[in-house]
Amino acid sequence: MSKLPVVSGKDTIKALEHIGFSVTRQKGSHVILRKGNIGCVVPSHKEIKSGTLAGIIRQAGLSVDEFIDAL
Repeated sequence: MSKLPVVSGKDTIKALEHIGFSVTRQKGSHVILRKGNIGCVVPSHKEIKSGTLAGIIRQAGLSVDEFIDAL
């Protein structure tokens, strides 16, 4: 497993869209993405903390390497 990169919320959303997720709505600084029955909540911040990013990757059902490849 690779080390988690330091990414922004905008880059995380782009990577998830590349995988097949689509933005369904936004409430404040939190963007909700869906792909079938799977949903992810991504904060639209300049830098996402590593624990939060790990949770987003887990919600999406991805491995760290799959996420890094999508970046």
